[in-house]
Amino acid sequence: MNWQTFYRQTLRDMVLWLPLAAVIGLCAGLTSALLLVTLDWATATRVANPILLVFLPFAGLLVGWVYYEWGREIESGNNLLIDEIHQPRAITQLRMMPLIFIGTVFSHLFGASVGREGTAVQMSGALADQIALITKRKVQDRRVILMAAMSAGFAGVFGTPLAGAVFGLEVQALGKMRNNALFPCLIASLVSDWLVRSLGVHHTHYVIPSIPAVTIMGLLAVLFAGVLFGLAGKSFAELTHWVAKHFKRIKYPPLRPFVGGVCVASLVLIFGAERYIGLGIPSIVESFNQPIPFWDAPLKLFFTTLSLGAGFKGGEVTPLFYIGATMGNALAPLLNMPFPLLAGLGFVAVFAGAANTPLTCTLMGIELFGAAIGPYALLACVVAFFVFGAQQYLCGAALGLWQRSANDR
Repeated sequence: MNWQTFYRQTLRDMVLWLPLAAVIGLCAGLTSALLLVTLDWATATRVANPILLVFLPFAGLLVGWVYYEWGREIESGNNLLIDEIHQPRAITQLRMMPLIFIGTVFSHLFGASVGREGTAVQMSGALADQIALITKRKVQDRRVILMAAMSAGFAGVFGTPLAGAVFGLEVQALGKMRNNALFPCLIASLVSDWLVRSLGVHHTHYVIPSIPAVTIMGLLAVLFAGVLFGLAGKSFAELTHWVAKHFKRIKYPPLRPFVGGVCVASLVLIFGAERYIGLGIPSIVESFNQPIPFWDAPLKLFFTTLSLGAGFKGGEVTPLFYIGATMGNALAPLLNMPFPLLAGLGFVAVFAGAANTPLTCTLMGIELFGAAIGPYALLACVVAFFVFGAQQYLCGAALGLWQRSANDR
């Protein structure tokens, strides 16, 4: 292919994708705005009426039953969308949108410790796949449409369009990013973020007053913190999987969130642990402003993995922000670093480790906290990412050695 043909093909692709990506962004922006406003209402209602926590098991039972009756094929949520990107089989059912929306609102209204990005991504993906069906797009185009939808949902709910654009590419990459999807992902993210802001829906602002100049000692401190952030992300992923595995011993699926709800509600009421349910945004903001107890991070990790493993709907990113920010706050005095800086780095790096998205999280750090944090954020996110991967490699290698030894015996 000569250069003239290449540029002609590129221009044609941009012209064709621009309106389609914009429509995807508009759909994602509308659904993200609706989700943010509704979750604000649900959180405020729960805080004003603490008695609602008592009904968490029954909310879990209801949502579990609805999914059991009408949503078995779509219960895997984000993983279903990623699977469809890699091996397209069938158009995502539109019912994913109302089911995940209602499930998430119930989770927050009654006190589960879950996030929201999974809901935004799934709602956006379900709508975008209907666009692929209506426009009769080819398999390759449908992959790009789903990636753009994931980008737009992420950007709309967090207000970070650049991170959102890369998220759609990176979260499903498995070692190979699809560069041809970058333009649609970027357009969809920008449009989604613009629409959410235009509708007057505001995102939480996290402020780092000043970021120190890059020094060798500062980089070493961040390197050490990045290792711990990666371990935290790995622990979150493995513990969630472990909890879900044990809840699956309950044969009737709707009973799983019921039992999980009993556990969460009982522990919160007995120990006064309301701080660790819901999104926990006030605690995240607090971690940027003043020292907080070191046990906030592990307790949030416990309640979130219990909620998600039991089957409550929502997401994991905002709880990961909570875990990372509070963990960074606790590490700051030990590493002689400003606690707002370490809170910000933990905010993005624990997510980078848990989701294997170091580029997305670096860009998110820059969009949220300014360009000056870039070197520190990149180091923390990449180290957390490699710690996660190194653990997987070492565990696999150890298992292989053990199996060979057993065979030899």
